[in-house]
Amino acid sequence: MHIYQKTNRYFAQVANDIKDLAAAELRRLGAAGIEGAYRGLHFKAEPKVLYRVNFESRLISRVLAPLASFHCPSDEALYQQAAGIPWENFLDPSRTMAVFATVSHSTITHSQFAALRLKDAVVDYFRRRTGKRPSIDTRYPDVWFNLHIEKNRATISLDTSGGSLHRRGYRKKTVAAPMVETLAAAIINLTEWDGQRPLVDPFCGSGTLLCEAYLAASRTPAGILRRRFGFENLPDFDTRLWQQVRREGLNQRMLTPPGLIAGSDIATEAVNATRTNAAAITRNHHIGIEQQDAFSIPDIEDKVIICNPPYGIRMGRNDDLAGFYKKLGDFLKQRCRRSTAFIYFGERAYIKRLGLKPSWKKPLATGGLDGRLVKYELY
Repeated sequence: MHIYQKTNRYFAQVANDIKDLAAAELRRLGAAGIEGAYRGLHFKAEPKVLYRVNFESRLISRVLAPLASFHCPSDEALYQQAAGIPWENFLDPSRTMAVFATVSHSTITHSQFAALRLKDAVVDYFRRRTGKRPSIDTRYPDVWFNLHIEKNRATISLDTSGGSLHRRGYRKKTVAAPMVETLAAAIINLTEWDGQRPLVDPFCGSGTLLCEAYLAASRTPAGILRRRFGFENLPDFDTRLWQQVRREGLNQRMLTPPGLIAGSDIATEAVNATRTNAAAITRNHHIGIEQQDAFSIPDIEDKVIICNPPYGIRMGRNDDLAGFYKKLGDFLKQRCRRSTAFIYFGERAYIKRLGLKPSWKKPLATGGLDGRLVKYELY
């Protein structure tokens, strides 16, 4: 038996700033024994819950099922131990595979070298037994394996998500520096928006915040567009149980009223991208999208404003960002009475430029940026 079969224990990769949110989400989806760890959360789950977490989670990047763990003082030890795993439980020579690895405080210091040695062990395993070998596909493999070596202790896992869960599948078109879907979902979560007040994004870009708001409000599983999941490669995968989980997830969906979620952008390219992306997930196209300069909007009163305004990487360093944020602050003060604004600052240096007193600030790092989500009550 593999480790996950003995323990029902898995590892969810989660951004550090949203671990508490992800832990609450895991509990809601039925997981137990949730414990914090470096870059993620350990949790226990029966197969039904494992399938549900992958299908419905909005915040988790991927879920790993540990197969084997062993002392690993050298690359030869890694190769020999990996050669003893029954790899035919997960793939055959006709399928493709990929290995992604991380190493820390170990004799093996390079993650790519570690991944290569594990790949060699798997390929040689099949070549010795069948004379054939599985091919490597680092972009869209049939099976993803993970190798983590820490303090000379190696753990080999199967990626039950089948690639990062942030790739929802609705992003058909994009614009410069698009927001990662899991970050957008975390922002929607942190606002505690419950769908009672209209939500507006006047800088919608390719529409990620709008799409994640729709998924949340309509109770649509985040993985609705994914064709396959990695857990389908597990030797004890239960097709009927997965069909039941998928059916239950789809049955919980509900329609959102027209006008509840709306967005706009000054750029034609952004508006077209948002319309295309929103059409991939919405029922009856219940996301209103217009081409408009945010500062020409007459007013946004008694609504929830959630946006990720342009910052250095998105606009170019030569633009007058300080002037832009001052103008945005004036707009919020003068034309957004009784609204609540949640602004994501990719560069927190511009928070002071807004000229408004925040209700709170929450750290949300992404893509190497030390970002902040800031709440403003506009009276």
